Amino acid sequence: MAVTLPQAALLSQDTLTRGVIQTFVQTSPILDRIPFLEIEGNAYRYNSEGTLPGVAFRGVNEAYVESTGTVNQASEGLVILGGDADVDTFIQKTRSDLNDQRAVQTAMKVKAASYKYQDAFFNGDVTVEPKGFDGLKKRLVGGQVIDAATNGMDIVAAGHDFLDALDALLALTDADVIYGNKKAIGKVNSVLRRLGGGDWITEAATGKRVPTYNGIPILDPGKTAAGVDILPQTETVGTASDTSSLYAVKFGQDEGDGGVTGLTNGGVSVRDMGEVDDKPAFRTRIEFFTGLAVFAGSAAARLRGVK
Repeated sequence: MAVTLPQAALLSQDTLTRGVIQTFVQTSPILDRIPFLEIEGNAYRYNSEGTLPGVAFRGVNEAYVESTGTVNQASEGLVILGGDADVDTFIQKTRSDLNDQRAVQTAMKVKAASYKYQDAFFNGDVTVEPKGFDGLKKRLVGGQVIDAATNGMDIVAAGHDFLDALDALLALTDADVIYGNKKAIGKVNSVLRRLGGGDWITEAATGKRVPTYNGIPILDPGKTAAGVDILPQTETVGTASDTSSLYAVKFGQDEGDGGVTGLTNGGVSVRDMGEVDDKPAFRTRIEFFTGLAVFAGSAAARLRGVK
């Protein structure tokens, strides 16, 4: 059964590992809710429906025309995300009177890894970064991508038309969450204050106060480690080059749920390597053998051209 990182933090008996997982959760609005399916080996292989078999009504003494459906075999591989955090023995000894310097560096490393994962969740492209994985922007095609308008749509000016576009997005997937950048979310909240349909809730799992549309949380995936919006306001739709996208995502425990599911082998690994041989420094190694699976075409959808 897949578990979320908050659940993994509760189950962990290792204080260091539990602290790292909690930092992942506090940092990422994706990692605090996506279930991770524990797999064996370095890839997860599964079958997806291709075409259904034929059925028909028949008369008495008539035979059925035999037919079988087709099944497509698919595979999702794991990637390695992590890094080493070294602290000079002198710094650890002389500057840990207020804050443990190794703990500080470990937290910063975890924060950087969270940024990396949530950026890849949307923008990952193995043709650009072969050691990573493809994100939703590349995976979502065809009917799962719709344009708000030919040349982009101003959220506030469009009003009801924007809410119609948002409803069209949600009609494509049984979404658990809507993702957009902070500016777009602010404009969505402005429209909802005027027209209704919005509210704020405190999520039980994270304790975070978040806006909603018809009960669905609307979250900002944040920025990259370089400070750039993960969902930038620089996409081009028609003649407009200042648009962004909203993503509706359904999370799932496994392929049977037909949602978006994280993959892992072993979860988050935190190892105290002690003092390394080649320099006087203490090393902490963080690794996450992970991946992403989109188990159905209706697992997520994208609304482009939001201004």
